[in-house]
Amino acid sequence: MYAAVNYFKTLQTNIIMTGLATAGRIFSIITAISIGIIAILFIVLWISSSGKTRPLLDADGHVLKASISAKLQIPVNGVQQGMFITGKDTANPVLLFLHGGTGMPEYFLTQKYPTGLEEHFTVCWWDRRGAGLSYHKDIPAESLTIEQAISDAIAVTHYLRKRFKQNKIYLMGHSGGTFFGLQVADRAPELYAAYIGIGQMTYQLESENLSYQYVLKQYREIGNSKMVRILEAAPVTMAIPLPESYMRIRDKAMHELGVGTTRDMKSVMTGVFLRSWLNREYTLREKLGFWRGKFMLDRLIWSKMIATDLRTKISRVNIPVYFLHGKYDHTVSYPMAKAYLDALNAPVKGFYTFTHSAHSPMFEEPEKMEEIILNDVFNGTNGLADEN
Repeated sequence: MYAAVNYFKTLQTNIIMTGLATAGRIFSIITAISIGIIAILFIVLWISSSGKTRPLLDADGHVLKASISAKLQIPVNGVQQGMFITGKDTANPVLLFLHGGTGMPEYFLTQKYPTGLEEHFTVCWWDRRGAGLSYHKDIPAESLTIEQAISDAIAVTHYLRKRFKQNKIYLMGHSGGTFFGLQVADRAPELYAAYIGIGQMTYQLESENLSYQYVLKQYREIGNSKMVRILEAAPVTMAIPLPESYMRIRDKAMHELGVGTTRDMKSVMTGVFLRSWLNREYTLREKLGFWRGKFMLDRLIWSKMIATDLRTKISRVNIPVYFLHGKYDHTVSYPMAKAYLDALNAPVKGFYTFTHSAHSPMFEEPEKMEEIILNDVFNGTNGLADEN
C-alpha cells in the first residue's frame, strides 16, 4: 500500500511538472509570436513613415515644372508650425485649408480620398498650433486657445500672400476648422477672396444634443439593444462638459450608422486612426505627435468650442460665403448650418447640399465640389446653390 501511494504521488508530481513545462513552452511560444508581430508592425510603420512628400506628376510620370509638393515648418507668432503645400501650378489661386476637430489634420486622408483641390489651387494644408506637424511638447498650454488659433491663421495667410505674391487668398474650413474659419473671415475679410465652410459649425453643443437624439433613435429602430443601453447610460443635455462616457462612444456610434466622417467609413479606428499611421508623409515621431496633439487639444479647447454660439457672435461677413454640407452629416447639424446661412449677411452666399455625403463632401463628392468652385466660387456667384 505504501509503495502504491508513493507511486501515485510521484505520478501526480510528474504530471504537474509536465503540465508546467508544457505551459512554459506555450507561454514562450506566445511571447515569441507577440514579439514577432510587434517587430513586423514596427517595420511596417517604419517603412510607411519616410516623411517625404509625393511629387505631382504629368501623364508621363514627370514632375510638373510649375508644381509644388512641400512639407515645411515656419515660425507663426513665435512658434514653429508645420504644413503641406501642394499644387500643380503655383500661379493658381492660393487656398488655406483649416482642418477639423480641435486638432485633427486631414491631409493624410487625401491618399484614400483625393480632393482634386491641387488642380485649381495651391493648397496649404496647415496643421494648427499643437496639432500634427505643429505639435511640440514644450508648447505653452496657455497659448493653445481659440483666440491664438485665429491669430495664427491670419499670420499663415500673410505668409502665403507674400510667398505666392497674391493679394487675396481663399479660405476653406472643414468641421472644427469652420469654427475658426468663419471667425478668421470675419476678423480680416480684406485678406480673402471667399470663405468656404464644409460641415459648418454653428452652436456645437446644440448640434451634439441633436446628434445624440438621432443616433439613439436609429439604434432603437434597428434593434441594437447593446448600443441603446450604452447611449442611454451616457445622456447628452445642454450642459458642459459633455459626458466622458458619451465622448467615448460618439464616433463609433456615428460611423457604424454611416453618418460620421464619410458614408462608407464604418469604423473610425480603421478609417482614421490606422490610416494616419500608414501615411508615408509623416515620420514616426510626427505620427506620435499627431495623436498627442489631438488628445491635448481635446482636453484644452473642446468644451470652449462647443460652448460658443457663432450665430450670436457673427451676423455678417464681408466676403462671399459658401456652405457645403452632406445630407447625412450628423457630426455637425445640417439644418442648423442651413438656417445660419439663411440669417447670415454676406455680399454673396450659397448653401450646397451633397446628397451622397456625410461629414466630408470634399472627400465623398469631389467632382461636385470642383464644379461649385469653378462655376460659383471663382466667379463670386451662387448659381449652383440650393434653391430656397
